Amino acid sequence: MAPVAETKNELLDALKTLVRRDLEVAVAAAKATKEGATHEENKPENDKDTRAIEASYLAGAQGVRVRELERTLLALDTLPIRVFGERDPVAAGAVVRLRSAREELVCLFAPAGGGLKAPLGASSVQVVTPKSPLGQAMLGARVGDEIEVELGKAIKIYEILAVE
Repeated sequence: MAPVAETKNELLDALKTLVRRDLEVAVAAAKATKEGATHEENKPENDKDTRAIEASYLAGAQGVRVRELERTLLALDTLPIRVFGERDPVAAGAVVRLRSAREELVCLFAPAGGGLKAPLGASSVQVVTPKSPLGQAMLGARVGDEIEVELGKAIKIYEILAVE
């Protein structure tokens, strides 16, 4: 098995590739929508015609998405590659292995990019941020700890198997 730092580098590279691809698509869509919002065909024909307004709202939302992806890429670029010890708590850059009664999860604890998934060996790793319920519960936890995660009306209990 590859050293943890090398494996984390591969994982981060895979995640950054996904974000760059999404960013490229988002930038192109934002540009096209912005051009469409100001295009001659979108000029209102009467006071009830809202095509230009709708197109400008869409362009604004796509701009927000572009900035969000740029922040995610920056967060992944600056995420520390650190090897965690057996008793170290979950912190930024940790790959955390968890088990509940029904599933096992492998997560990368990061400041941005929540929900992104990338392969890591035979597993799939999901990015979890401190803003998510799972991230809030994981922060500071150690191997052997049980954490409770409230998901709607249900509470899920996970055991921390590894912090790498």
